[in-house]
Amino acid sequence: MQQTQNFNRIQTHHKPLLPDQDLLYTILADQKRTTREYCTAALESNCQVVRQMFTELMNDTLSLQGQLYQAMQQNNMYNASSKALRQDVDKQIQSYSQTMQQTQQFLQQNFQ
Repeated sequence: MQQTQNFNRIQTHHKPLLPDQDLLYTILADQKRTTREYCTAALESNCQVVRQMFTELMNDTLSLQGQLYQAMQQNNMYNASSKALRQDVDKQIQSYSQTMQQTQQFLQQNFQ
């Protein structure tokens, strides 16, 4: 009981090590890293159940990261990059779609 009271007394008089913005930016960066790790784990998994688990963890982390990003942006704690031109986005989507189609064709031709 005495230790808890001492800890509470110290905690109430102690300044935070990092400002809120820096702390949140650190958490945001960690969520980005964690998402990449989950993605890698899902990609490298041989077991469908494990792959699904890492995919769900990745999606949950992406959702949390998006919520934190939005909150930080609304509170002027994060400067977003400039908006992409729609034609550039469409061009990338088309390129990725073509690559996906080519990959699917390759798999069908070589592994059926």
